[in-house]
Amino acid sequence: MLAEPLRPSDAKKLIREILGGGIVTYSQPHAEERMRQRHISTVDCVNVLRGGVVSEGEYENGSWRYRVFTPKMCVVIRFEDETMLEVVTAWREK
Repeated sequence: MLAEPLRPSDAKKLIREILGGGIVTYSQPHAEERMRQRHISTVDCVNVLRGGVVSEGEYENGSWRYRVFTPKMCVVIRFEDETMLEVVTAWREK
């Protein structure tokens, strides 16, 4: 069981571990619909998760959410456990 909220540096480390050998899911239907509307691919999301900056966790709808952002895009994730994360939503920065 994860002891959340994680510090941004710890969240970034866990994101990289999950990208390396864990599971990334996309919330249905919300994330998939938003990504389609905003022309954001799963590859775009993974690239942001790999190279973006992680903000402090925010508790929302019963779980801790973390924004991972670059100058061009933001991806919001939550951790299921130490081996799985879920993309909650994503958008392009103006």
